[in-house]
Amino acid sequence: MILVTGGLGMIGAHTALALTGFGQEVVVTSHRRGDVPSFLAGDVAVETLDMTDRDAFLALGKKYDITEIVHLAGSSPGEDPIAFFRHDLAGLLNALDAARAWGVRRFAVASSLGNYIGRPEIPWHEELALPEADLPLAIVAFKKAVEPITVQSLQGTGIEPVLLRIGSVWGPLMDPESPIITIAPYVSAILRGEKPEARYADDGGDFCYAADAGRAIALLTTAKTLPHRVYNVSSGTRSTNRQIAEALEAITPGLHLDLIPGRQSGPGADPYLDISRLATDTGFTPAFNVTTAVADYVTWRTTNPR
Repeated sequence: MILVTGGLGMIGAHTALALTGFGQEVVVTSHRRGDVPSFLAGDVAVETLDMTDRDAFLALGKKYDITEIVHLAGSSPGEDPIAFFRHDLAGLLNALDAARAWGVRRFAVASSLGNYIGRPEIPWHEELALPEADLPLAIVAFKKAVEPITVQSLQGTGIEPVLLRIGSVWGPLMDPESPIITIAPYVSAILRGEKPEARYADDGGDFCYAADAGRAIALLTTAKTLPHRVYNVSSGTRSTNRQIAEALEAITPGLHLDLIPGRQSGPGADPYLDISRLATDTGFTPAFNVTTAVADYVTWRTTNPR
C-alpha cells in the first residue's frame, strides 16, 4: 500500500487518483480537510493525521502495510517563519522516521522549482548546481532544505529517496483565489460574471495541470527502478496569459478579455522546467495542454467550489 500525505490536497489527491488508476492500494492523510473529492470517494483509505504527532504517524504502520511514501503534506506560512519551519520540519522528520521504521522501498518528497532561483539558464534542468540566492517565500526556502535533509536521513537504510522538484501546479481543488498561481482567480472572476483585470499578454510560466502532476508523481513512485534521485515534475513548457485568455474565450460565448501587450518586466522569457529526464525514465508525457486544461478546469468549477 502507498501512503500519500496531504492526500486530500490538490497535488496529493491527483497523485492518489493516478496511483489507484495504476491498480495500487492507497491511504491518504489529511489534517484539516475532511471532504473527499468525488473522484477519490470509495477508492482510497482516508486517515486524519496531524503530521507533527510522531506517535500517531508511526501508528499508521500497525494498520496498513505501507511499502512507499509520497510526502506532500505541508502548511502555509504565516507571519512567523520560525513557526512555519518548526511545523513542517516536524512533519518531514516524522515521515522520514516512519519510512525508516517501516522499511519502505521508496520515499518521494515534494521539493520545488524554486530551488533553481538564481540560475539564468532556461529551461531549468536537474544537473544545474543550486545557487545561493535570496528566496521570495519561506515555503521556497523550506523546500530547498527538504532535499539534503531527506537524503541524509535515508543514507544507509536502503530506502530510495526521490526528490520531486514540482512546478507551478494548478487545477481542481486549488485555492480559487490563489495569490500565487493566478489562473484560478482569473477563472473565478469570469464564472462570477466579472471581467478580470487586464494582464500582460506575454507574461506566464510553467503551469502544470494537476492531473498531469499527479500522474508524473505516481509514475515516479511506482517505477521498478529509477536511475536518478532528482526529477522535475511539470509541463515542460511555458504558457502565457495570451494562451490562457484565448482558451477561455474559445469556450465562453461573447467573452473578450483585455490584454496588455508585452511583458510587465520587459523583454525576456519566463523560466520553465526541463522534464526530459522524467519522460525518459518513466515514459511520462503531459495529457493536457493550455486549451484542454482550461476547458477541463472550467467544467470542474461549474459544479465545484474549488
